[in-house]
Amino acid sequence: MKYWGEKLEEKIRMLPDSPGCYLMKDRDGAIIYVGKAVNLKNRVRSYFRDTAHTPKVEAMISHIDDFDILLCETNLEALILECNLIKRHKPYYNILLKDDKHYPYLKVDLHQPYPRLEICRRIEKDGAKYFGPYIGANAVRQVIEAVRDVFPIRSCRQVLPPKTPKRPCVNWDIGRCLAPCAGKCTEPDYREMINGVMHFLGGDYASVLEKLQQEMEEAAGAMRYEKAAKIRDKIRDVRGLMERQIALRTDNSEQDLIAVAQDGLDAMVQLLYVRGGRMIGGDQFPLPREGAEDPGEVLAGFMTQYYETAGLIPRNVLCQQLPPGMPEQLEIWLRQKKGSAVTVATPRKGEKHDLILLAERNAADALKKRDARRAVREERTTGAAEKLGKILGMQRYPRRIEGYDISNTQGDQSVAAMVVFVDGEPARKEYRHFRIRTVEGADDFASLYETLSRRYAHALREKQESGNNHHFSELPDLILIDGGPQQLRFARQAILDLGLEPPDMFGLAEKQEEIWLPGADQPILLDHRTPELQLVQRIRDEAHRFGIIHHRKLREKASLHSRLEEIPGIGPARRRELLKAFGSLKAIREADLEALEKVRGMNRPAAEAVLRWSGRDE
Repeated sequence: MKYWGEKLEEKIRMLPDSPGCYLMKDRDGAIIYVGKAVNLKNRVRSYFRDTAHTPKVEAMISHIDDFDILLCETNLEALILECNLIKRHKPYYNILLKDDKHYPYLKVDLHQPYPRLEICRRIEKDGAKYFGPYIGANAVRQVIEAVRDVFPIRSCRQVLPPKTPKRPCVNWDIGRCLAPCAGKCTEPDYREMINGVMHFLGGDYASVLEKLQQEMEEAAGAMRYEKAAKIRDKIRDVRGLMERQIALRTDNSEQDLIAVAQDGLDAMVQLLYVRGGRMIGGDQFPLPREGAEDPGEVLAGFMTQYYETAGLIPRNVLCQQLPPGMPEQLEIWLRQKKGSAVTVATPRKGEKHDLILLAERNAADALKKRDARRAVREERTTGAAEKLGKILGMQRYPRRIEGYDISNTQGDQSVAAMVVFVDGEPARKEYRHFRIRTVEGADDFASLYETLSRRYAHALREKQESGNNHHFSELPDLILIDGGPQQLRFARQAILDLGLEPPDMFGLAEKQEEIWLPGADQPILLDHRTPELQLVQRIRDEAHRFGIIHHRKLREKASLHSRLEEIPGIGPARRRELLKAFGSLKAIREADLEALEKVRGMNRPAAEAVLRWSGRDE
């Protein structure tokens, strides 16, 4: 058995028989894992025994240097404390939900005399009625449109009732609002309509359809055929909304269905939302490193984190599986958070078990698709970089690739762009521009020589300094030059002239996408469908794009200065201050005399000269 050191062995020996939480720490004192236990002695000691552990736990144990414990009176206290500690410390080896988005809900504030539908991201204990969550803003907007097609609910933000009646807006004219602002309806009438809205949002379409059917028949019987046709269209919209939802053979309660799929490395939790007996949507939560852990433990950890910040806790939670005793603990905790009854169940047969199987299939499908996307992404990024390195004869994997391109207009405002790809993906914070200083005219060869000279000279200086602001000290494994053999030769020579050994380099001649290596007689031609050539093209195109954007800005700025040079009495200092104050030529042209006089360095004659130049000196 491994000896953990005197300090740790003493702590292990003195562990109490008590519920509580334990905090595993690494040698730097950072908390790497938080757990809870019914019996701290048994649970914590299990980590330090020579028994088989899952890969994640083995990795965690290898980093443990110390641990702390916090005693609790009950298992429920330990559950709540664990949740708060994970939220506070975000330990590396705990389940951490990185998806911090808050799904939209629909809110009906019944304290208002004339409520309207509001979109919100969090549920407050304010007595309002909330419906959702809806998966995405588009979904919630579609629901609002469906509601407004059926019910003439107001959409304005006016404070009602007004002190004096107002003229109704166009929504009154087209039958999409009862116009309470204009006194066209009473508060009880509006409240009755709102009750129908809440039944509708709760999934009770039958009563809405029955009422609309009756109104349509009455309108048709009274020969008001235009009104009957409008009601018919509303009935069609309601049925269309019903068909877009998945009908479930359950009661009218609200439920969350939770299941997990695992592949030995990662896990995927599927959460399906059932409201009013209908499935309104679902979401997946990827959990890295949880692919070999006990599914019940994974789901228990997920539920405590998810429901700690969830806006709406449903009446029923159906879960694939949980550790013994955990459903009862979660029930008590969720009841406290919700303020009303909550049941947590792990059904093993019947209709509810069928729903869990549906969630399981969704979880497995989401994990399979995620793995497929990851495989494609790896093929296009790290895989492509690895293959490119082999094709170029490199001895090691090119983790950092830098691409260079020169942009100018007939030699004017020449600029070099440096883009960086790390593991086959753009690292945009590492991008840099170089204003070409020593080259006259459109000379890409000399411009590349200057650029690479300055880039590596920066790196040498940074390595000699001890500051933290190092932008150039990390050198590339591979350099891409936009051009053929000549451009490549100049770029390589720049590094050699600094007394340094150049990294692996190649040029990309754009005409036929030819890859040129230093000193090669013939280029390398790659299949255009291969990920490695597509990676090369992405780097080249990104360098070209980045350079062009900066060159365009410089050209526009130079154009502004040249046009301002036309104004008598406005020299370089005043031009700079005018541009700094107004930001554009248009704003300078539109400025009045007083605003121009306030600019630093300006006086009345200079301001009048600008006005005459802009043609507004009448």
